[in-house]
Amino acid sequence: MFRNIIWGFIALAAFSCSKPKEQKQPNIVIIISDDHTRQAISAYGSTITETPNIDRIADEGVLFNNAYVTNSICGPSRAVLLTGKYSHVNGFRRNTDSKFNPGQDQFVKHLQAAGYQTAWIGKYHLGENPQGLDYYEILPGQGFYFNPDFIVKGKAERVRKEGYVSDLVEDAAENWLDSRDPEKPFCVVIGHKATHRTWMPDLKDMDMYSDVTFPIPDNFYDNYEGRLAAMENDMSVDKTMIMGYDLKMFPDEVGDNNVKRMTDEQKKAFFDHYAPIREELKASNLSGKELVEWKYQQYMRDYLATAASMDRNIGRTLDYLKENGLEENTIVIYTSDQGFYLGEHGWFDKRFMYEESFSTPMMMKYPGVIAPGTKSEAMVMNLDIAPTLLDAAGLAIPEDLQGESMLPVLTGKVEKGREVLYYHYYEVGEHNVSPHFGVKTDRYKIIRYYNQVESWELFDLEKDPSEMNNVSGEEAYQEVEKEMKTKLLEAIKKYEDTEAEEIFHQDISNPTINKK
Repeated sequence: MFRNIIWGFIALAAFSCSKPKEQKQPNIVIIISDDHTRQAISAYGSTITETPNIDRIADEGVLFNNAYVTNSICGPSRAVLLTGKYSHVNGFRRNTDSKFNPGQDQFVKHLQAAGYQTAWIGKYHLGENPQGLDYYEILPGQGFYFNPDFIVKGKAERVRKEGYVSDLVEDAAENWLDSRDPEKPFCVVIGHKATHRTWMPDLKDMDMYSDVTFPIPDNFYDNYEGRLAAMENDMSVDKTMIMGYDLKMFPDEVGDNNVKRMTDEQKKAFFDHYAPIREELKASNLSGKELVEWKYQQYMRDYLATAASMDRNIGRTLDYLKENGLEENTIVIYTSDQGFYLGEHGWFDKRFMYEESFSTPMMMKYPGVIAPGTKSEAMVMNLDIAPTLLDAAGLAIPEDLQGESMLPVLTGKVEKGREVLYYHYYEVGEHNVSPHFGVKTDRYKIIRYYNQVESWELFDLEKDPSEMNNVSGEEAYQEVEKEMKTKLLEAIKKYEDTEAEEIFHQDISNPTINKK
């Protein structure tokens, strides 16, 4: 009998050990870059660069092949991420004159109320008084690449730190993680300034692509036929890119405000790199297409080297989580505030609803929930990040959030994500891109421009993935255009965008309006 009792205790102990522990609320790390596009990420098949650390997130989780933004511009995208609501609802429509109300509902406030420790480190771009965060150490506005200032919670004065911004943001993130309460879950947003204009890599990375010649995009010399809004652009490598400001071909060794902040040692390394390039350019006396293509090559070298400086620090984030025993219970999301043009249509910058800037990189690792190496074709948006994280934390998703949790798609509970994506860009005059709104399905996209240019555009993405042929008004697409306008109006009403509805109805009876 005694032996049976002993064996009973052993069996009970074995059962207790083998029973899976209750899953803790996951920690959350969101890494958001600025203007980093899918064309410059090797996980998306880029042939012009390697991003080994960003790729690690995709390799260990899911790569979203159809992720998009609601409004392709810096501050508004961050406001959408925090609120899970479109720009016309959260109030931050434009970088130029919008003010973000930090008192409104944000997903970090729900996490904070549930016991999460919350922080934002790096570029925030929504003012200087965040709420819903236990700690913040943010760049004022766009911030600087070298020796930037930081606004630190609890400190009256800005703090200037010597060094390169991507390194300093990562240092600050790790310092906060070191100081947190290890018994509580955490959510930290790491906001990188890279790869924002004027594309300044870390000094040790400046020569990374010096000997590389990049292929010119097939539509680099786009003439914008049939696309009036594109024709009006002021964001071309040819006419808009500035020799000094953008390409560092300064007439003397003064430079811009990024350079003026440098130490003497930093300035020496900077000008040791760019001065010979400037002298060679002067000696070559380029003009016409040769000069335009030289500008493109210099742009690409700086942009991709800046991305590499950031990628190295993203690797530091992932290594920190692993070395501190955190990676198995931490969601990691990498995304950008939108895509960017790397010479497609002859452009740099973003804003348009065309694929290069409307789409955004997005990948997420969630150990135990998302299988490594997953590739998702579901159409998702940055709007969906907030409800996804609340869902993962086991918290209720507020009914007024306009985003949708991505977890049901990722876990197979539902077959596919969104069928229609709605977009609305508002800025007037910036790079001369006209305000516009539209919807995209898996095959078609319709866009309505207003204010500066009054026009419709319709694209058959299956036949015309580069969006060169506007088929709006063509007889062969009459039924498609009618159907897409119906979907657009449905989306406008669903998201209660009353301004867009009023504009939509102004010319609904004239499907071929294309006038300035």
